[in-house]
Amino acid sequence: MNNIKLFLTDVDGCLTDGGMYYSANGDELKKFCAYDGMGMVLLRQHGIRCGIITGETTPIVERRAAKLQLDYLFMGCKGTAKAEAAQKICAEMGITLREVCYVGDDIIDIDLLKAVGLAACPPNARPEVKVIPGILHLTTPGGQGAIREIADLILKALHE
Repeated sequence: MNNIKLFLTDVDGCLTDGGMYYSANGDELKKFCAYDGMGMVLLRQHGIRCGIITGETTPIVERRAAKLQLDYLFMGCKGTAKAEAAQKICAEMGITLREVCYVGDDIIDIDLLKAVGLAACPPNARPEVKVIPGILHLTTPGGQGAIREIADLILKALHE
């Protein structure tokens, strides 16, 4: 865990509770947890680049990534595109997928979760994700601090 140089996460179900909220006017809403944001800020302060790789394309996620000053944002990643996006980032950084932590919760995340050095999922993850060999099962639900939980574990490992 102390060799992580890049932290990546999915959005729905990881940074959020997975709910899709719509106002009476048709506005789409997502609830993010401040603890998760601070977790990624702390990782960046310790030299670990952070990013989001999501299947959705929405200005809400773009705004959240900008607010957190994340290093990478890939939206609209379907099929194998999540793993391809992570490979692109690794090539740019000159690292391997073994130096990446990825948090995912659904079947679209499985390929990338199997490829990274540190794979984690929140307790609300799909059963197909939970059975990935070696995956770290977080205890905090998505959207309620799951990202902060794994960030704290990575930071603790850096100081041991």
